[in-house]
Amino acid sequence: MTRYIIRRVLGMIPTLIIISIISFILIQLPPGDIITSTLRELEQQGQPVSEEKIAALRAMYHLDDPMPVQYLRWIGGFLQGNMGYSIRYQQPVNRLVMERLGLTVLIAVASILFTWVLAMPAGIYSAVKQYSITDYTLTVLAFLGMATPSFVLALIMMYLGYEWFGISVGGLFSPEFVGAPWSLDRVTDLLKHIWVPMVILGLGGTAGMIRVLRANLLDELKKPYVVTARAKGLHPIRVILKYPVRIAISPFISTIGWMLPGLFSGSAIISVVLDLPTTGPLLLEALMSQDMYLAGSFIMVLSTLTVIGTLISDLLLVVVDPRIKYE
Repeated sequence: MTRYIIRRVLGMIPTLIIISIISFILIQLPPGDIITSTLRELEQQGQPVSEEKIAALRAMYHLDDPMPVQYLRWIGGFLQGNMGYSIRYQQPVNRLVMERLGLTVLIAVASILFTWVLAMPAGIYSAVKQYSITDYTLTVLAFLGMATPSFVLALIMMYLGYEWFGISVGGLFSPEFVGAPWSLDRVTDLLKHIWVPMVILGLGGTAGMIRVLRANLLDELKKPYVVTARAKGLHPIRVILKYPVRIAISPFISTIGWMLPGLFSGSAIISVVLDLPTTGPLLLEALMSQDMYLAGSFIMVLSTLTVIGTLISDLLLVVVDPRIKYE
């Protein structure tokens, strides 16, 4: 096992290097840069900027250097824990990321737990009670969940929350707690609001997981070892949970590698709709404004999470599924 982990970790290095090069090129590929984007916004606001100031800004942020030099400067600082300086926000990228990362992780983990807690029993029950009314009901709900875009669901919940209950479900804090120091009251207020993005982000994954778990479990329940176990008189619940479920939940484990970073980046539109102080809107704005240090550092963090999550999911698969070996 140790040799396997070492080999996988060493394999991550060239993968991340390739990802960093491709990300850097793609962000720099559109015409212009962060300076031209900023100047365009200033001109639209009627604030002209002199050529001397433009040249000074480009020299200050080394934007006239060759692309390989800019890449080495960025990736060298990233490896040392310095993600660079955001020109758009006039702040270090480390500070911008850390301010929003905690809440993003909290929402992502809550959404994953919500997905698993809801999808696993629903998928198991749907497979065991195949073609029952409950099975058909769960199937219809799963298809509706998969077909409904998350941002549409967010808009619906915002409307219903305001019309039916007279409350705003946008944001993660009440107005009096926005920007306030952390306290027990602020944590309580956060828990009152976090269920909305948790449900919205988790429902899409829940719908898909129910269908996958149901299909996998139906295949396992028809295999000879399950039939033999039932013939020996084992308790039905034990027969199902002993091996069929362990094998059928492999998709839950194997998707850890992309589910967590997917929630970090994929929740950008929902975060904008719900006005959530997470990393999604920040990444979206950095990409649109070509803020290289901010956008590139975000992408590298997400890529690192992906390869680490993939390794964790592979290790957990060996524990859950007895058919898988490291060799």
